[in-house]
Amino acid sequence: MVLWIVIGVVVLALIILVVSVLSVLGRLSGLDRAMRRLLQRQEQATRLQADAEALQETILGLQKRAEVAQEQIAVIKAGRGDSNGKHSLQKVTTAW
Repeated sequence: MVLWIVIGVVVLALIILVVSVLSVLGRLSGLDRAMRRLLQRQEQATRLQADAEALQETILGLQKRAEVAQEQIAVIKAGRGDSNGKHSLQKVTTAW
């Protein structure tokens, strides 16, 4: 009789152990999916950061070009002599 009680307790403990292991394995697969999603987002963030750096370099280049264009406009405006808007180099006459 005691032997059957011991066998029953051991079988019940094994059933509880198997259910616990299956539950943990189910959670591990969920954690694995979450880890994959986090790795994908990390890769996306890395790509976006590289794109942002490239965009920043492009903006700096455009800013330099805009500064050069403003300087050229200032030179052109300073060189105007008549009210008709022609550049001063255009009104030079030759003496020949």
